Amino acid sequence: MDTLLDLLDDAFRRYADRPALGLWHDDGTTTTWTYAELDRRSRLVAWRLREQLGLQPGDRILTWSPSEPALPAVYFGAMRAGLILVPLDLRMSADAIAGTVAAAEPRRLILGTGRDAPDPATVGLGAFPTTTVADLVADPDDTVARDWAETVASWSRPRPDDIWDLIFTSGTTGTPKGVMIAHDNILATLAAIDHVLPPIQHRVVSVLPLSHLLEQAIGLIYALSVGAHILYVRSRNPRVLFEALRSHRVTSMIVVPQVLDLFWSAVEREADRSGRRALFDRLRAIGRHLPYRLRRLLFRSVHARLGGGLSLFVSSGAFLPPALQQSWEDLGVIVVQGYGSTENGFGTCTTPQDHGLGTVGRPMPPVELRIADDGEVLFHGPTLFKGYWRDDAATARAIDPDGWYHTGDLGHLDPDGRLVLSGRTKDRIVLPNGFNVYPEDIENALRVAGVRDAIVVETSPGRIEAVVLLAGVGAPDEAAAKPVVDAAVRAANAALGPQQRVAGWRLWPEDDFPRTHTLKIRRDPVRAWAEAADRQAAS
Repeated sequence: MDTLLDLLDDAFRRYADRPALGLWHDDGTTTTWTYAELDRRSRLVAWRLREQLGLQPGDRILTWSPSEPALPAVYFGAMRAGLILVPLDLRMSADAIAGTVAAAEPRRLILGTGRDAPDPATVGLGAFPTTTVADLVADPDDTVARDWAETVASWSRPRPDDIWDLIFTSGTTGTPKGVMIAHDNILATLAAIDHVLPPIQHRVVSVLPLSHLLEQAIGLIYALSVGAHILYVRSRNPRVLFEALRSHRVTSMIVVPQVLDLFWSAVEREADRSGRRALFDRLRAIGRHLPYRLRRLLFRSVHARLGGGLSLFVSSGAFLPPALQQSWEDLGVIVVQGYGSTENGFGTCTTPQDHGLGTVGRPMPPVELRIADDGEVLFHGPTLFKGYWRDDAATARAIDPDGWYHTGDLGHLDPDGRLVLSGRTKDRIVLPNGFNVYPEDIENALRVAGVRDAIVVETSPGRIEAVVLLAGVGAPDEAAAKPVVDAAVRAANAALGPQQRVAGWRLWPEDDFPRTHTLKIRRDPVRAWAEAADRQAAS
C-alpha cells in the first residue's frame, strides 16, 4: 500500500456490505453506512469539492464538526481530491482558530450540522466561505454531472509523501504549530499498530474527536482497514454512553485517560448505589490474581452493562495513572497504553501480552527509540511528521540533524526495555539541593491514596504543593474535602521519598483544570494561579 487511499479502497472492496460507520441518536436509534456507502459518498464529496467548489490539489480546507459518518466521508473525499485537511476541534478557543486560519490560509470551511454543531459567527468566521458536511455527502441531484464517478476515477492518485493532514496543535504551551502529516507517516504508524492490536472483529464506540490524530489514525483508518464497525456517540453522559456500548456490543475502544476515568467513576457510583461497594472492592482484590476470562465472569453484571464483549481499551494522549489501569484490569478488560504525539505518531505501546503498570511499552518496527543523556525521549523513523507548516526554525528545533525527533518528554527504559515516562522536561522540578522531582510520580501517589485529580507544583524553592480538584475528592465542599485530602496526603507521603513529599495543598477554584483540545491538562495556568495567590497573600 503506497497511500492511505490504497488502504481504504482495499477495505471498501473487501468489506463492501459490512456496516462501517454509525451515529447514535438520542432516541436510541442509529444511522448506519456500509463500507460501499461510505466509499460512494466520499467520492461524491471529492467531486463536489473540486468540480462545484473549484478547489485545487494542495488547497487547505477547515473541517469543524462533531463526529458523524459524514465527517470521515469528507476526510476521504478531500484526500481523493488532493486537498489538505485542517481539522478544528470543537473545544478550540476563538484565538486558536484565528491563529490557525491566518497560518493555514484555507479556502473553505466544512461545517458540521445538527444541534451540537458549532457556530462560525462566534469565532469570527461568520462570513467565511462555508459548506456543510450534509451538503457534501448528499445524494446526487441535477447539479451533479452524470459522469461524476468517472471524473473522480480519472484523477491522479496522491503520492506517498503528499501532505493530507495539517493539524494545528498547541500542546500545553498555548503556541499553535501546524504539524504536516503525509500518507507514508500514517501507513508507518499502522504498520507499528499491527504488532500490537489483536486480529479480532472490532466493534468500536468512538468518543474522541476526529480532529485528534489518535482517533484519525487508529479509531478510524486502522479500524476501517480491518473491517471494524464504528459507532459515533456525541454525548459524554455515562448513562447514554453505557446504553450505546451495550447496544453496539462494543469490543474495543480508543480512549484518553480522562474517558477511562469517567467510565470508572460511573462503575463505582453504581456499586455505591447498589450498596455493594465493599463486596465490589473485595472481588477486585480477588480477581486481580485470576485469568482474565475468570475476572470477566466474576464481574459479569458490570460487563452486561457494557455490552458483554468489551475486552480492550487502547489509551493514549496523556498520562495513564497505574491505579486507573489496574481498576479496569481487575474487571478483566485489558488496557493497552500507547505513547506518541501528533509529530511522531505511534512511538511505543504495550501489548495485550505485555501490559504491565507504569510503562508505555516498547517501540514497534519501524519506529526507533533513544534516550538522550539528559533523559529526553527521542524517536526516529518513517512515522515522523514532515515538519511544521511554514516554520523551518521550529522544525529544526524539533528534529535534529540526524533525524531524531525530540519529544520534550523524560523517561528511562526498565530492565526489559520498556519505556517508563517521568514527565515533561519543562515540568521537572529541580530542588535547591539539585534533586530532580517529577510531578506525575507524586500525582499518581495521591491518586492511589484517594485524590483522583491533582496537579503538583513548586510554589516556592523546595516547597511542593498539590492543587486539588474538588470533584476528584468526592466531597461536596472544601470543609468536607479537608479531612479526605489531608489523609490522602499523609498516605502518599508515606509512599514517597523524602524529597518528593507534599508540603501542602489547595483547592482549584473551578470545576475542571484548564485543558488542551486533546484533554491534556495545561499546567502553566495552574502554576500561574498558585503563584498569583501566594503574591496576593504576601501583600
